[in-house]
Amino acid sequence: MSGDGFLIVAFLVGYLLGSIPFGLVLTKLAGTEDLRAIGSGNIGATNVLRTGRKGLAAATLLLDMLKGTAAVVLAGSLAQASGYNSVPNAAMIAALGAFLGHLFPVWLKFKGGKGVATYIGVLLGLFWPAALVFCVVWLATAFTSRYSSLAALVASVVTPIFLWWFGHLALASLFSVLTLLLFYKHRENIKRLQAGTEGRIGEKR
Repeated sequence: MSGDGFLIVAFLVGYLLGSIPFGLVLTKLAGTEDLRAIGSGNIGATNVLRTGRKGLAAATLLLDMLKGTAAVVLAGSLAQASGYNSVPNAAMIAALGAFLGHLFPVWLKFKGGKGVATYIGVLLGLFWPAALVFCVVWLATAFTSRYSSLAALVASVVTPIFLWWFGHLALASLFSVLTLLLFYKHRENIKRLQAGTEGRIGEKR
């Protein structure tokens, strides 16, 4: 298989893994109402939490994260086994595929989640220290502001800067793109943050 052909396979593997809507699958199996009909209509862990099922929300968060990690690891392993000469490129293309799959899953008419968990998951698979930095920044911002969305946005801005600072230029470029996509998916949250109407962590609405 040619290099370009293998990268296409890596992207498709990532996309298919990323597009698995774990929040929707888990809530359906648990017999709750359709996740897309409550709260924000989002398929991510935050909206799953609105069902009152904390365990399901935690499982959704973990699985949405690990599907991103799995895509990176699987693509890297396949590249290595096949003798493809650029394992990092295959892993990064799979990461992009997984992130896009979560945001725009073909099974749900391209209406997916906002991508925070999957962002962390692909980051964990590609360069785990940056995933740790993301989580630390998220926690610090969330603790001081009590805005989950703001915490995710700030952490996603810090991530490519951290990667660039430590010389991972290709990863910094990739995560700059993922950060822009994350901002796009959070555009309504950004409007509410600007208007002062965004819900805070622990606030009942």
